[in-house]
Amino acid sequence: MQKFWITLTVSLFTMSLWAQELDSLKAINRELDSLYILEVQDRTVIDKVLHAEPLYIDLIRDLGARKGEREWNFGLGLTDNLRFDTYQALVEYEWAPVNRLGLEVEVPFTIVAPYKSIPSDSVPSSRMESLKLAGQWSFFVSEKLKTSMALGYINELEFSDFKEFGNPLFKGNVYNPFFVIAKRWSNNYHSLIYTGPRIERDFESKLWHTEYDINTSLHYMIPGTRNFIGVELNKTVHEDRLDMVIRPQMRVGIAPNFLIGILGGVPMNRDNQRFSMFVRLIWEPGDLKH
Repeated sequence: MQKFWITLTVSLFTMSLWAQELDSLKAINRELDSLYILEVQDRTVIDKVLHAEPLYIDLIRDLGARKGEREWNFGLGLTDNLRFDTYQALVEYEWAPVNRLGLEVEVPFTIVAPYKSIPSDSVPSSRMESLKLAGQWSFFVSEKLKTSMALGYINELEFSDFKEFGNPLFKGNVYNPFFVIAKRWSNNYHSLIYTGPRIERDFESKLWHTEYDINTSLHYMIPGTRNFIGVELNKTVHEDRLDMVIRPQMRVGIAPNFLIGILGGVPMNRDNQRFSMFVRLIWEPGDLKH
């Protein structure tokens, strides 16, 4: 009986120490969250709210961007289609020349690899996709409401396929105005809506094609870090049809100014596409001197 009471006492004491340690860890994480949020939001008199940015449809610059901010992105992706694989790559530079305004230049590439039994002339050609020039203006930023809104525009001059490159150089143009609203719930939960039409004009045929994108995301930022896990729902409406790709994702900081984002893609409609993967390398070289 005495042995039982000794064991019980030791167990209760151990559980008490473990609970205290857990409370201390939670307190430390809350403090780290608060310090990081303060670092982002209260560094200057210009308001800025910390938001988790989706990794596939990324923003032109942080919502509420401050003058001098800049960032390089390098992306690599693989998509398994029904008759061929596509390998994607992109190089992207974004910066804020003034407060609340973000600008971006991006050049994406696509390499097409048909399956052995598929003739190469029956699948799309490899190409340098386009020259993308974009701007984004954060017109509403409220630290009190933990909410930001922005309007933006992306212009894509589409290059001809490699086999016809230069004849002509550009085959079309895509006009893409968009609207963004983001909300942080408490310190760790983040939601975002990114939506707008994509209007494409083919220079040779003079035809126009329009589709509408509705991209939503939900993320949980790991306490005390810049890392997050979440999901992005990329939805496109065209010709009375809705296509959606679910993209579970995570972002991990591997250095103070270097992060890596990893995501998969699962299409709800598998008529043309199956599983995909994408990796985004994010380098923040430091703010430009004013």
